[in-house]
Amino acid sequence: MALVAVNTTLSASQADKGPNLGAIAEPVAEPVAELSGFRRVEARVNDYFGKFNQVIATVLFFPIPLPGEASLPAAVLWLVAGSIFFTIRMGFINFRGFFHAIKVTAGKYDNEEDEGEVSHFQALTAALSATVGLGNIAGVAVAVSVGGPGATFWMILAGLLGMSAKFVECTLGQKYREVREDGRVMGGAMHYLSRGLAEMNLGALGTILAVTFTLLCIGGSFAGGNAFQVSMSLKAVQETIPVLKTDPWIYGLVMTALVGVVIIGGIKRIAATAATIVPFMCGVYVVASVAILVMNADQVPSAVMSIFSGAFSADAAYGGFLGVLIMGFKRAAFSNEAGIGSAAIAHSAAKTEFPVREGIVALLEPFIDTVVVCTMTALVIIVTGAYSAETYTETLKGQAAASGADLDVLLAEHADIIEKEQGAQLTSRAMSAAIPYFQYVLSIAVILFAYSTMISWSYYGERCWAYLFGDGASMSYRLIFLVFVFMGSVVSAKNVLELGDLMIMGMAVPNILGVLLLSGGVKRDLDEYWRRLKAGDFDRGASTESNSDSQ
Repeated sequence: MALVAVNTTLSASQADKGPNLGAIAEPVAEPVAELSGFRRVEARVNDYFGKFNQVIATVLFFPIPLPGEASLPAAVLWLVAGSIFFTIRMGFINFRGFFHAIKVTAGKYDNEEDEGEVSHFQALTAALSATVGLGNIAGVAVAVSVGGPGATFWMILAGLLGMSAKFVECTLGQKYREVREDGRVMGGAMHYLSRGLAEMNLGALGTILAVTFTLLCIGGSFAGGNAFQVSMSLKAVQETIPVLKTDPWIYGLVMTALVGVVIIGGIKRIAATAATIVPFMCGVYVVASVAILVMNADQVPSAVMSIFSGAFSADAAYGGFLGVLIMGFKRAAFSNEAGIGSAAIAHSAAKTEFPVREGIVALLEPFIDTVVVCTMTALVIIVTGAYSAETYTETLKGQAAASGADLDVLLAEHADIIEKEQGAQLTSRAMSAAIPYFQYVLSIAVILFAYSTMISWSYYGERCWAYLFGDGASMSYRLIFLVFVFMGSVVSAKNVLELGDLMIMGMAVPNILGVLLLSGGVKRDLDEYWRRLKAGDFDRGASTESNSDSQ
């Protein structure tokens, strides 16, 4: 997942149990008798949901046995297998459509007369804002510390395969969208599951899958895509703003106001905000990462070699070949949301005549999220040696020798990281070792990641809400969403909030099943679009012609 919901206090071994690489842990009974009033009720509810979460997690992350002692969680296998299938069936569109995707995103084929509410670029950034998060920072650090540098290779491969899954589901989101008389767009997985499968005489199945998807998405948007974002980002800034430790409600009020200003304006305002925030936050993070790599340029070649050699290593310290592969695949699957179906909601609002064209734009998301941002984090962790206690200690010795700093002081300052290998802190310390005070930049990034995730997930949940209760119910959803924003700052019922993450992962079950059944039509649409693209029809201004296969 690309959510900001990563418990930064978990160790590397703990942080591999759920979609947020650490969110789902064994439910621990609170000392309810010692609490009073609201907190007592909250503790009881939290305990109940902890047990409920374990049941859902047991199903979604049921271990599928692999050769040896390794196993792969069912949800991850479902996502990765789907991505492989779509990559092959679509003729490796993730590679051959890459440069065309860049041209479309840059506006070469934009037509203001096309139906829709936002541009290709705005749709892309709106979807990215929901996926790029602290999981790209903390989650990758844990993946590398547990799976070794080789996990990065499999993470990148899974990200590349996920591009095809994003293409198919977002093409379907455009193809089966509904455009209202006032120009508003209603689209997403719930629409192609119900309408698309009905065309195949599978209407009953389509309805069941669509309703299941919407219920999971709504629940996920309130918790995992909302309250949990506030809770985790609050913890990231409490050290720099001490007053928030005693009065967290202040942060809740501020975030509620900032989120409300944007989501009340609908997808147009959400897309405009995301188009500003996403390039900025990704740019700052990538620039900082590149700066660190430049400062450690002599270590980059060996880091790259360790990624490739480690990918096929039988090193038992990292679980052997299959252990490294599984860790990389899990990180990618939880990061870019390919196969979840959420991004199809954002891309359905794009202005375009050809559904395939928007699907091609969407394939850039896993590339940016996983191949670029996650890989940057991994390289920084590797070149600084922060992924293991032994190599990190050696790195600190080198820094002390080069700068004349006291080695004992450096070791003391980084002792918690060396001992616990904590995800977000590990990344922060690794970067701060090269760029002083980088932790403050990272804190700002965490807030932006949380904020952008919330505004995009508010739209996802709202579209699903409108699907169930009608277009006129949108405002009621937005108000409820804002209540959850505030609650995220004052409610500590961790298990209640983490249920949302499980619901988001659960969205992949009905979505991929439906997309698999509908993929034949997408293949035909793609072949026709590609034929016209190669014939130069679009360059000659023929893009205004009707494409019956894509409508």
